[in-house]
Amino acid sequence: MDLDFKKSDGLVTAVIQHYETKRILMVGYMNEESFRLTVERGYAIFFSRSRQKLWLKGESSGHKLLVKSIQTDCDRDAVLVQVDPVGPGVCHEGYESCFFRTLTEGEWQVSEAPTYDPKAVYDK
Repeated sequence: MDLDFKKSDGLVTAVIQHYETKRILMVGYMNEESFRLTVERGYAIFFSRSRQKLWLKGESSGHKLLVKSIQTDCDRDAVLVQVDPVGPGVCHEGYESCFFRTLTEGEWQVSEAPTYDPKAVYDK
């Protein structure tokens, strides 16, 4: 598990991809502890740069990411984590993927329908 956590202030970029459809679901960051816990527990755990703490994806929504495969790039400063998403969506705005906007004629347009109501999940 020899990743280069020194390049980006102790973090590696984690690209999260659906293991069956190959769709990119989100991008997050992992420090050494969150990467180790991800490997040990089998669920994606990230380091929140804004909150400066670890967070298990799905800890409040229940929409966890079951890890199927982990790969690293040639520089070992980024990982591709293939997952089986548990739940209807990964994005906290109610979409399957955080990448639900498409640049069309110079403007960002929502390019898909939401898969769940975030108010029903997060406003408990």
